[in-house]
Amino acid sequence: MIAIGSDHGGFELKEEVIKHLESRGIECTDVGCHDTKSCDYPEFAKAVCKEVTEGRCELGILICGTGIGMSITANKVKGIRAALCGDCFSAQATKEHNNANVLCMGARVTGPGLALKIVDTFIDTPFSNDERHIRRISQIED
Repeated sequence: MIAIGSDHGGFELKEEVIKHLESRGIECTDVGCHDTKSCDYPEFAKAVCKEVTEGRCELGILICGTGIGMSITANKVKGIRAALCGDCFSAQATKEHNNANVLCMGARVTGPGLALKIVDTFIDTPFSNDERHIRRISQIED
């Protein structure tokens, strides 16, 4: 299960990502927002992070205009390792090396075709379980 949220700037891309995930047979928890009316992104970032940290969802996806605000907010939550990704290599590397559990994207800087490829890469890439990466994640969490 994947928790997904956006602000008004990311709403349309969020809807496309949900359809894409559903076409892959992946269940989503949509925490909002639910239209393009102006809203505050921290509310939705916190809601996605809560779904992940409380174990109801394995991963989270957050989308705003640039992805920056969502990323900053998500990384304030204990247990969250959020990564802002605008390319597939970064999505792969952050899962392999950082075991990231929340993907952040910017709808105004990443087109929908690429965004869906980034989502697929993030979801499909496993953590490497390499000892050096485990050590580094522990240092981050400390």
